[in-house]
Amino acid sequence: MSAKTGTRVQGTVWGVGLGPGDPDLMSVRADRLIRGARHLAYFRKAGRMGRARQIVDGMLPDTVSEVPMDYPMTTEIPFSDPRYVAALSGFYADCTTRLRRLAEAGEDVVVLCEGDPFFYGSFMHLYTRLKPVVPVRVVPAITGMSAAWTATGLPVTWGDDVLSVVMGTLPEEALSTHMAQADALVVMKVGQNLGKVRRALQAAGKYDAAWLVEYASMPQQTVQRLCETEAETAPYFSIVVVHGQGRRP
Repeated sequence: MSAKTGTRVQGTVWGVGLGPGDPDLMSVRADRLIRGARHLAYFRKAGRMGRARQIVDGMLPDTVSEVPMDYPMTTEIPFSDPRYVAALSGFYADCTTRLRRLAEAGEDVVVLCEGDPFFYGSFMHLYTRLKPVVPVRVVPAITGMSAAWTATGLPVTWGDDVLSVVMGTLPEEALSTHMAQADALVVMKVGQNLGKVRRALQAAGKYDAAWLVEYASMPQQTVQRLCETEAETAPYFSIVVVHGQGRRP
């Protein structure tokens, strides 16, 4: 696990993908690393266990040392505000320092990552900071969007369909433009943007074909056509899916 640099033996920081939420959908490698972890780091909101930590509850050795990383409160700051970038940048720098110290002391650290570590995840911001200074390895995982379209019971792409993944945080006009150009569509970061997503889908002519999946693969999973719900907002773990209808035998 550890890597030798000069005369020092450094530990490895592992970014371990947990998948969409069901522990049964974790990879064998992820399961093995988590059950054998000496140091376990994970993101969370202050005062809460955090979804990633909940997923692995009951899997950890009694001797594990936990390293919770509490997000700063930024919900009241717009994405475009320099204060938002500064708050998150400082947070990731602090997390990097904590993990780097462990690795430089020869300790391996498992960082829990919801979904896949390299797909819109917080771990990416640690990876780019840690990679130049300590060994970092990544364990890929099933994405939340894969669990979401599977939950609808319909294939998401056929033949030459082009799949687009867009963020609900985009401006409404940009959303509708991307949606109109896609054959199959996944909309992430729906949450407070659900109303905007609805309007953009309507403008793109895809509203009636859209599905809203909440908590894909988790016990509280719900699957419904978006046009059949009047909700103005959606939970954090929500994804909108529009299936492609492309070429098939």
